[in-house]
This record gives sequence, structure tokens and C-alpha cells, in this order.
Amino acid sequence: MVMIRGYCIAILLLLMVFMTGCREEAEQPVVVDQQKEYSGTIVAVGDSLTAGLGIDEELSYPAQLQRKLEADGYVYRVINAGVSGETTSGTRSRMEWIMTMKPDIVLLEIGANDGLRGIDPEVPRKNIAEIIEFLENNKIVTVLAGMKMVWNLGPDYTTAFNAIYPELAAQHDVIFMPFFLYDVATVRELNIEDGLHPNADGYGVVVNNIYPHVLKAIERFENSRASE
Repeated sequence: MVMIRGYCIAILLLLMVFMTGCREEAEQPVVVDQQKEYSGTIVAVGDSLTAGLGIDEELSYPAQLQRKLEADGYVYRVINAGVSGETTSGTRSRMEWIMTMKPDIVLLEIGANDGLRGIDPEVPRKNIAEIIEFLENNKIVTVLAGMKMVWNLGPDYTTAFNAIYPELAAQHDVIFMPFFLYDVATVRELNIEDGLHPNADGYGVVVNNIYPHVLKAIERFENSRASE
């Protein structure tokens, strides 16, 4: 059963690059509520999994996360900065743009498209490391969401790619979520018709999984602000 599930995840990730496309979307201005006072800003950075491909913006995981935080009394703005088809190189190149959103916390989910294109794992490793270092230098709390790569790319490649996330998390002072699609990948009722991207219920599972890490990030941010 474990082998079957692993194989299904492999197929899902292999197809994702074709469904999201290789073209990176143009950056769009972010509209936020300027009237409301927030305790801080959380920016969700990533590819189509963050952008919420195939569903309404209000059903994406950043939107659901904001509603869950507010229901629990955390008044934080959550901005969706996901770009479908994006690679780690694309994310690295737009960090200055992301900084215009004035993030206090960044939720970083990126890298699947690098792996699916067979890019040398050292490239996403270097890019993600530089993104993390950029955020560290700007005193931004980071939650790093891990990704798993397909086994049919070969055991050496897959092992090298999958090691990127836990190794970087250990090397840097980031909060680590081991697998962004945990309990969602390959579950038909939790994905849209393409079988690859979460639907509203799937993103509900993602939010529940990432939520403890977000609360830890908020605690770290608020403790840091209190000590200034």
C-alpha cells in the first residue's frame, strides 16, 4: 500500500509541470485592505500550489489560512504571492518585489518545477538557500514547506532532491513543514478535476497541516518584536 501511494505521488508530481506550464505568470499588484489594522503580514510564496490553480482566490490556502487565523483571534494579513509554473530561480529573482509587501513572515513552497524539469538539484538547493538567507538578512521569519520528487527520475536524483529541504532547514533558522501536500496528494476527493491541485477541501487539509508551523512563526515574530 505504501509503495502504491508513493507511486501515485510520483505520477502526480511528474504531471504537475505540464499542468502548471513552463511560463511564469506576470507579477500582478497585490490588493490589501488598507483600512484594517493587522498585527503583522504573512506572505505565501510559491508556485501553482500556493496560487490556487483552478479554484477561486478565496478558496486558496492563503485565503483559508487568514480566515482560520482570524477565527482564532490572530489578526494577520495573509497575502497570496504564488505564481503558477514558477521555479526556484523565478522566486529568487522576485524577492525584491515580495519585499514591497512588507512581510513579517514568509511561507515558502517552491521547487517542484525544478525537479520535474530534471534541473541539477544543486540549482534549487542554491536558490532556496539564497532565498532563505535573503529573508534572514531582512529579519523575516520563514516557514519552509518541503516537496517530494518523483522516483522515476532515478534514485540518485530523487534522493539528492528530497534531501534539499530538511538539510536547508537544519542549516538555517527556519520552521520546517516536511511535505506541503501531506494527506492531500493522490486523494481524488481533495483535488480538482486534473487530480493534481487541491480543491477547497484539499486546501483545508493543507491549512490544518501548516497551521501549527504558522503559529510557531507568529510566536517567533512577536517575541522578536517584543525584544526590540
